[in-house]
Amino acid sequence: MKYRKFGRTGWEVSEIAFGAWQIGGDWGEVDDNESIKTLLHAFDQGINFVDTAQAYGLGHSEEVIGKALKQWQGDKIYVATKAQPIHWPHKVDDNPMMRGRYPDWYLREQVEGSLKRLDVERLDLFQLHCWVPRGTTELDWLETLNDLRSEGKIDQIGVSIRDYHAEEGIDLAKLGLVSSQQVVFNMFEQSPTRGLFQAGIETEQAYIARVPLDSGSLTGMWNEDTYSTWEEGSIPAWLFRDERFNDTYQRMLKLKALCAPYYPTLAEAAMRYVLSEQQVSTLIPGMKNPAEVDMNTVYSDGQEFPKELKEKIAEHMWVRDYYQ
Repeated sequence: MKYRKFGRTGWEVSEIAFGAWQIGGDWGEVDDNESIKTLLHAFDQGINFVDTAQAYGLGHSEEVIGKALKQWQGDKIYVATKAQPIHWPHKVDDNPMMRGRYPDWYLREQVEGSLKRLDVERLDLFQLHCWVPRGTTELDWLETLNDLRSEGKIDQIGVSIRDYHAEEGIDLAKLGLVSSQQVVFNMFEQSPTRGLFQAGIETEQAYIARVPLDSGSLTGMWNEDTYSTWEEGSIPAWLFRDERFNDTYQRMLKLKALCAPYYPTLAEAAMRYVLSEQQVSTLIPGMKNPAEVDMNTVYSDGQEFPKELKEKIAEHMWVRDYYQ
């Protein structure tokens, strides 16, 4: 496992981390014992960063991680969690208010809840699950989080940029108000490379790349019948409902054919594509069993991504928001 600087925090984190949404149960039925086994295997393989949230299984993901941490006897594991806002902004609102979205009482309640579920004394990284540009001037959220830092409840502050709105983090990165930003970045969603990543160089902003495999489509393992295998009401069934599945599937096939001369699987190409961006501190694919951990961690070997392939992939940029 290779490690990267996590911005200006002084942390050295595994460049491939553990995305823990799936173990919360929202993606289908899970076995908690298997999830704990998977987490411990990931730690054994050198993963030392886990990303979760209160919203993942209504806190269940945090609880499972807390149990795994109690069993782990090795080096430090950094855990990043998130609090969703009281009200999510509408996806077509280009300039939503930030003030009041995370009131003091609410943030304190969320922090205490995460501390209890993770069973830790301090949260390593506490992120706002939704951040909008007016947060650079409407600073009530930051005042509370800085107070919580002073009180020893959290160590570092981060935000999660709205899906497919990477440009909304540019001014925040330049100001350096937080330690990290989490953003959608993969072979379809390439916009963070067009301003956001460069904006954080001087302030040493850490970047967490989420959904590097586009919630499964970029594994390259889909076929025409894949949708029917998903549990009704699960996250993948909701994300890729109606015409979305076939649209994504057809685009995936084109990328798979494009990458075939370079890599044996689309999953390898997708993971290495995200790793090739040096401003990314870590990427967080979901992993449900030890075999998936091994499939992901094998790509942490420093292999250079072909320049000519990256240029070709640029033509496949596809901006769409399925998460709202």
